Amino acid sequence: MSSTQLPRSARDVTARPTAGQAPADAPAAAGHDPAGAAAAADERLAAARAVIAASAPEVGACVEWVEDFTFAAATTMHVGGRPAAAVRCRSAAAVAAVVGALDAHGVDCLIVGGGSNLVVAEGTLPVVAVVMADEQTTIDPATGIVQAAAGVVWDELVAATVAAGLGGLECLSGIPGTVGATPVQNVGAYGVEIVDVLRRVELYDRQRGVLEWVAPEALELAYRYSNLKFTHRAVVTRVEYTLRTDGQSAPLRFGELARTLGVDPQDTSPRRPVAAVRDAVLGLRRGKGMVHDPDDYDTWSAGSFFTNPIVPAADIDAVKETIAAHLQTVGRAEDFATMPCFDTPAGFKLSAAWLIDRAGFDKGYPGEGAVARLSTKHTLALTNRGNATAADIVALARDIRAGVHAAFGVTLEPEPVWVGVSIDEDE
Repeated sequence: MSSTQLPRSARDVTARPTAGQAPADAPAAAGHDPAGAAAAADERLAAARAVIAASAPEVGACVEWVEDFTFAAATTMHVGGRPAAAVRCRSAAAVAAVVGALDAHGVDCLIVGGGSNLVVAEGTLPVVAVVMADEQTTIDPATGIVQAAAGVVWDELVAATVAAGLGGLECLSGIPGTVGATPVQNVGAYGVEIVDVLRRVELYDRQRGVLEWVAPEALELAYRYSNLKFTHRAVVTRVEYTLRTDGQSAPLRFGELARTLGVDPQDTSPRRPVAAVRDAVLGLRRGKGMVHDPDDYDTWSAGSFFTNPIVPAADIDAVKETIAAHLQTVGRAEDFATMPCFDTPAGFKLSAAWLIDRAGFDKGYPGEGAVARLSTKHTLALTNRGNATAADIVALARDIRAGVHAAFGVTLEPEPVWVGVSIDEDE
């Protein structure tokens, strides 16, 4: 989970807040002269840095240019090259000043939080990495209102709210990344989504050059989606949540978690103490390799790589027939009865992990010796076994998606943001 509104594919890396139109003061394009283009890019970056350096002292004190920044070191997938430059911002005002100056001079930037939701190309990318480093947090146990800067480590915030006896975030324990990503992706797990607890979000609007708070309704939140995702229009700088003050968890709607906590199936709205729920969630996630550990290659991943597909109601019967026919062909007809299928307002949600497994991709696929593999603990995580490149991850993702589509006619959509690479063959 990374705190970003980032380009989804190679073609998006050069997008501007002005819908592809270069700022008025940007130099003319250098045509097909690579050296000229590089020189022009350097000039634009130098001009932007000069503007940033002239910022008010309180802003300048929160801006730090970083040497030797690499995406391989900054992401949980541990792949990727380096940006043209990198800058760390420790306040919302610093983010506004830096991003505003870069935009004004036609310099593309990439907003980076925890790096847990990024697949980045190798080599040098023509972007400036803007690293969200503001870690301010305010927790009010009396009202349940929690405010955190975009750069706060997400699981540290969850732990702090649990320690304060506040409920609502405990089911989201163990998710890597930073606070800023939570509204962008409407982060969710174990039956809880950010939309359930979100109070308001502070954004730097890149088109208008202003910092402002917006209500959740302005973000059009849906399953793993907000209207900030895959766009450059705004940067999340702070987030506020409203949590329960009684020390009890959110309703335990997710079967696996409820069973772990011994919840009575007849209980229609079960809750448990937040600390107990957090412990249970962390245990489940560790068992699936979903809590990042630098010493465990099963966690060198972007978490759940594909979102659960949602099939329109008009198509679900045909999709079920295709799934049943495939399972019959491969001798697993009995598995059809176990297929997760949930009715939602948008359609019927299937399980990406279940489809991947039934399409013939076992845990650890394609096997020992491969530099990029499915996790040995969970089929939904694509992992770097220590020496993979972005191209290796892309090839594995394409293999999995093509196999699921061939078996079931369902196209899986990747959850991570792609920078300089694409899962689509023609990009």
